Amino acid sequence: MFRGAIVAIVTPFRNGEVDEEALRELIEFQIESGTDGIVPCGTTGESATLSHEEHDRVIEITIDAVKKRVSVIAGTGSNSTREAIRLTKHAYEAGADGVLMVSPYYNKPTQEGLYQHYKAVAGEVPIPIFPYNVPSRTGSNVLPETVERLSKISNIVGIKEATGDLRQISRVIDLCGGDFIVLSGDDFTALPILEVGGKGVISVISNVVPADMAGMIHAFEAGDMGKARQLHYKMRPLMESLFFETNPIPSKAALSMMGKIEYELRLPLCRMSDANYNKLKNVLINYGLI
Repeated sequence: MFRGAIVAIVTPFRNGEVDEEALRELIEFQIESGTDGIVPCGTTGESATLSHEEHDRVIEITIDAVKKRVSVIAGTGSNSTREAIRLTKHAYEAGADGVLMVSPYYNKPTQEGLYQHYKAVAGEVPIPIFPYNVPSRTGSNVLPETVERLSKISNIVGIKEATGDLRQISRVIDLCGGDFIVLSGDDFTALPILEVGGKGVISVISNVVPADMAGMIHAFEAGDMGKARQLHYKMRPLMESLFFETNPIPSKAALSMMGKIEYELRLPLCRMSDANYNKLKNVLINYGLI
């Protein structure tokens, strides 16, 4: 269930509110394009600026729109363990297939604190859990030995790895074994992580080119490395341009150029500079997206 090309979907806004219709249309676009799973309320979904009510509602909309056609891995992370438990309970009761929990940010827990945080949530909610290791945003790194400890908890089934460090990721795979699901959290490392034993990617650029990302993962799974590499290099300009500025600013700009959402973010995120916007537009034109 938890494998392949999984999109960290944006949360579209219109006039300051969640645009439910646009979100449902994005989900259909993803499923029709071959995406294997949807992650609502992740970093790309601007979870940090959603109210608790909006956070719950976006997860509910996603589950309802998906209708079990692909997996839904709801973002339920927090730097407060009690809040993470509440969010995770809601996702479980709403019918999510699993949850993605970013490591506690800002308060920078020790490795023991990270272990106890995830253990506490796993003990309260019987849903498959993926810790999300993204040191560039959280200020802490979930080390392989800590991941190994977590992997022994029955409902901690995998990890989203966004360190970009293939040595660390390889050690996680080596320590935790083949049943533990390692997903790339960085589009650039999706193919290399598959080659060292990973199972897929939670992708940003899948918002814009879901068919190509799904095609790359599925080609790899079918043993067609030539096609997988061809798609990796085809997508490389997008992998760069969708990070010209902080994610998900460029993704929302691109989707608005494609006519799929309004170009609307919530402060402290704001629109791209004109220079970067025009550079991104040229990449989309050259790719044939607009």
